[in-house]
Amino acid sequence: MRPPYYKAHLALFFVNVLYGAGHIIAKGVMPEFLTPSVFIFLRVSGAVIFFWILALLYNNFKIQLKDIPLFILCGIFGVAVNQLFFFHGLNLSSSFNSGIIMSMNPIMVGVLSYFMLKEKPTLMKIAGVLLGASGAILLTLKGAVGSGDSIIGDLFLIINAMSYALYLVLVKPLMSRYAPITVITWVFTFGLFFVCIFPSTIPDLLQTDFGTIPSEIYLKIVYIIVGVTFFTYLLTIYGLQFLSPTVSSSYIYFQPLLVVLFAFVLSYLNWSADYTNTITFEKITYMILIFLGVYLTSKSSSKKTV
Repeated sequence: MRPPYYKAHLALFFVNVLYGAGHIIAKGVMPEFLTPSVFIFLRVSGAVIFFWILALLYNNFKIQLKDIPLFILCGIFGVAVNQLFFFHGLNLSSSFNSGIIMSMNPIMVGVLSYFMLKEKPTLMKIAGVLLGASGAILLTLKGAVGSGDSIIGDLFLIINAMSYALYLVLVKPLMSRYAPITVITWVFTFGLFFVCIFPSTIPDLLQTDFGTIPSEIYLKIVYIIVGVTFFTYLLTIYGLQFLSPTVSSSYIYFQPLLVVLFAFVLSYLNWSADYTNTITFEKITYMILIFLGVYLTSKSSSKKTV
């Protein structure tokens, strides 16, 4: 494996480490201190500031007019829809459920690649899609009835995963024409606009009393903005320079395992509430079913991709 590809794989693994902790940390902020819409507004607007600083420093911010519609679509699905549904879903459901559902991303990318990139489906890929879909349906209908679970929350998380999968496919052509920082800066800029016009964002923001938020909660908010937004999107864009959307998305299957790990570690360190009670044998069974689907889908695609 050549060095750029090695670094790309390492970057994508680190992305999911940051996300794994983020599921637990973000859960501790909502809804007591911030509503999901306000949290997303702070997350996206903070990231936009960081991305524009980098873009201006490296003079990488010019785009062609013909590509603006595609940048807008990436902003809608990669930022606004993706993040709004994720945080609203996480607010209603458990962090473990969110990690499991996010692991379906490679299957969704595989399905979208068939329709949008004309990738020919194989029997193995079809079997993987059916297995993964079965696991997600069972998790939503049967595994989302315990303490801290929600069917609506899980449905929001599924929409979030679908939106992010669509973003990974849509953004790939832009990666061949622009520097990563250019792509991510404009994607987030357009995404911020759609976050702001989301009906509950501005009213919730005006009603938030930031003076009553403890300092440790602000640290969690900073982690989500800098770690789980700025670094994760930058590293994902870097990985997409060298790897296909299907391979890039396959790293997401680490998330349920990392969520379990961070649930125990952060609870033990008293840095978060104890969410380990939401981890059940039934959910682990559905997670394994999804993993089998992801494995079959990714294995089928790996013959054509790096």
